[in-house]
Amino acid sequence: MRLITSNRRPEDAVYRHVIPAGEPWLFEVQKGQTLRLLDLEGNQAIDTLFYNADNPRERYDPQRTLRRQGNAYLTTGSVLYSNLGNPLLTIVADTCGRHDTLGGACAQESNTVRYAQDKRYMHSCRDNFLCACLHDGRLHNRDNGPNNNKKINLPNTPQRRHTLLKRVIGGMIIFFMNVPVTPEGGLTFEDGISAAGKYVELRAECSAVVLISNCPQLNNPCNGWNPTPAEVLVWN
Repeated sequence: MRLITSNRRPEDAVYRHVIPAGEPWLFEVQKGQTLRLLDLEGNQAIDTLFYNADNPRERYDPQRTLRRQGNAYLTTGSVLYSNLGNPLLTIVADTCGRHDTLGGACAQESNTVRYAQDKRYMHSCRDNFLCACLHDGRLHNRDNGPNNNKKINLPNTPQRRHTLLKRVIGGMIIFFMNVPVTPEGGLTFEDGISAAGKYVELRAECSAVVLISNCPQLNNPCNGWNPTPAEVLVWN
């Protein structure tokens, strides 16, 4: 765990957005820009997917990343590698020190298996990812289910459209989530160690699409049982 603060000032950011509790957000950072994810009120898990903006099928690969750094935890100095072996982003500042890349996002299936059958239809991070992709751009017919024979064109966002498809929703990082590895090699969900004002900063090693679910989970302590807003900031 390497806790390092940043000297970047919020008023100098070229982009700022507050993500409401439990909601998704999709945006792009350019190569060389620095992204900050800010935990506004404390213990808020931020599920995040990263893609190469020029080829969305190149995405963050947790297995390759952990294998190269030889550590199960991500913190300052960690390089996030893609499924093609290329660096996507590097963590350059971190005031929390605990970010999970093993547990995976909450979904209908995991809510049912971990908690109860009646939790199946609770809002989840996977739902958030799919909703953000739908509203961002184009989906191929095979991603919309059977009997769809044409591409669906959806409204543009302020930034250029991306073909982010269900089949590329894969490995992710859940920033500020505390999932310790037990001596037996298992994983446990524990109370978060983040607090209001904690943040992590990442430098983009290539232009990258950032897909966030500000986790809506209510069934475990990853959000302190109470999802709250988070903020994203970007500097040149």
